[in-house]
Amino acid sequence: MEVESALERFHSLKLTDIMPRFETMPVVTADSDLLSVLKILRTRHHVWVVDSRENMKLVGVIRYRDVIDVLLPPEAHKFKLGMTSKTMRSMLGGATKAEDVAERHVLTVEEDATVLDALMKMRKYKIQVLAVVKDGKLVGEVSLRILIDELLRLLRVGGAQWRA
Repeated sequence: MEVESALERFHSLKLTDIMPRFETMPVVTADSDLLSVLKILRTRHHVWVVDSRENMKLVGVIRYRDVIDVLLPPEAHKFKLGMTSKTMRSMLGGATKAEDVAERHVLTVEEDATVLDALMKMRKYKIQVLAVVKDGKLVGEVSLRILIDELLRLLRVGGAQWRA
């Protein structure tokens, strides 16, 4: 298999065919305490926040880098105009649950999207992970690492060789 045909096949793959098993995803409910979130973030780059395990409605995401705002005291976030949304995300500012610190504007991709759709969105918004949703419910995730793994698998299986 030529690299070009491997890439064409890769781009047309459905995300549902390459997403990791749902049980392996970092997911917490909106009412989960922050210590549970921090424990997950020791080994993961993000945690998805859902309304409940029953409805799986996506509420937001907490990224590893967002933990800085959670750990800083509220006064570290204050500006001359007063309180900011980041002030409220601080543990000392009163944040106790996952929903208190979750970023609500989550970039998503629909369940029936292709790898190419996901890559285009990742490039446009300069991000490396997308929530995969169906009717607003979290059904999976796709990350640049997952996409790289899948491309390498395709190239190995197809016996493609990079040519200079």
